[in-house]
Amino acid sequence: MSETWTISNDRYFDPEPSRRGVARQLYKSVRGAAIVSPHGHVNPGLLADPEATLGTPTDLFIIPDHYVFRMLYSRGIPLESLGIPGRKGVPVEEDHRKIWQLFAENFYLFRGTPTGLWLSDELTKVFGVEEKLTGESGQRIYDHLQSRLMEQKFSPRALFAQFNIEVLCTTDGAADPLKHHRRLNEEGWKHRIRPTIRPDAVMAVADAGWLEAIEDLAEASGTDIVNYRSFVQALEARRSFFRDMGAVATDHSALTPYTQRLTDTEVEAIFARALSGDANEEDAARFNAHMLVELARMSVEDGLVMQLHVGSLRGHNMQVAERFGPDKGADIPLSTEWTRSLRPLLNEYGNDARFRLILFTLDESTYARELAPLAGHYPALLLGAPWWFYDSPGGMRRYLDQTTETAGIYNLAGFNDDTRAFVSIPARHDMWRRVTCDWLAGMVVSGILDDEDAAEMASDLSYRLAREAYGLDEETSIRSS
Repeated sequence: MSETWTISNDRYFDPEPSRRGVARQLYKSVRGAAIVSPHGHVNPGLLADPEATLGTPTDLFIIPDHYVFRMLYSRGIPLESLGIPGRKGVPVEEDHRKIWQLFAENFYLFRGTPTGLWLSDELTKVFGVEEKLTGESGQRIYDHLQSRLMEQKFSPRALFAQFNIEVLCTTDGAADPLKHHRRLNEEGWKHRIRPTIRPDAVMAVADAGWLEAIEDLAEASGTDIVNYRSFVQALEARRSFFRDMGAVATDHSALTPYTQRLTDTEVEAIFARALSGDANEEDAARFNAHMLVELARMSVEDGLVMQLHVGSLRGHNMQVAERFGPDKGADIPLSTEWTRSLRPLLNEYGNDARFRLILFTLDESTYARELAPLAGHYPALLLGAPWWFYDSPGGMRRYLDQTTETAGIYNLAGFNDDTRAFVSIPARHDMWRRVTCDWLAGMVVSGILDDEDAAEMASDLSYRLAREAYGLDEETSIRSS
């Protein structure tokens, strides 16, 4: 066995001694803070079932994680050999030990990447792995992990407590019956595991599966959807249901942030074409632009925070999409224009104290040019954390540098991990806390901040801003009054 595998206690801190010393002190003050995870994609069934397990090491670390298999695929490793589920007729490897060995032999590919940093943190800190993952050590580490995963203290519920997660929000389709959330609420987990309504499928009027999604929405809402007006009523009913189940937010993914208020006649005509199966891509773009404004209107009325994730061209690799379906690591960022696109929505609701809109982008060039000036003006607008490809030490620093000179930190929405990988949650939050503490330390040693302000800002960035952005502090006040 090689020497014990350790990760540096000073990771992500600047090597300059005085700055590093300040960063250590700031991090010490926030490292134990509870985790608020207001946006993510963890399966609530993991926590609803007391007997649930995390499966095999391959189930946990490889098959569900597009960050992992995306890198491996980029180096010529077929998705079939990694056990990634394919469409009917696509044969995939089922031997989890064999898949793990292939992963171990190629673990070096993740050196210096955020994925590698998260995985190293998880393996060493959560599961106590003491030797570096390589082809030679792969099977020993598999045995170690398999043994740990069979222990009760490594069950999802036990890890939830160990990770000190205060709030975890999931992302759920508009027609989801939320049976897992219902069970958790009945067991006393209410306000800890919260659903988030994501109605993307029922807004995509030109997609092949739209009519089926509308049928599901009609059944879930108890509404006969025969026109646009009844569609809106069904969606409002589902939002009300989600809110009753503890939701504090909605989530929307869009190719662009283009918004436009259509006339009643225009939107009814598009919806009628969609019901007949005749909607085209132009209809889809205009309908989505209109619905973003309508969803803002709904948020003003029901108080749900509106999240908007923009700028991913999904399924770029058509061969992968045809064989394996969506969300298989082939999503690529696009350049985005925000200022003109959001103007119709913001001129209707951006000044309304009842509205809160959190924006996420995959176009870093818009941070300083558009997003920070927008958030630094409109009271309703907050900037979401660096997302997806930029959820990294470098991405976080660039985000902080480019947004805060114009918007300050108090127009930011704190951090969310946006992950499907449950066990990676503490590693992702720890990265954010370490990077923000180092960034603040740089301003302390430069004389921009004093120690007191930096300490308060570290706490805000680590914990309080997320609670405030998603109205969790408001809910606590309401419940206790």
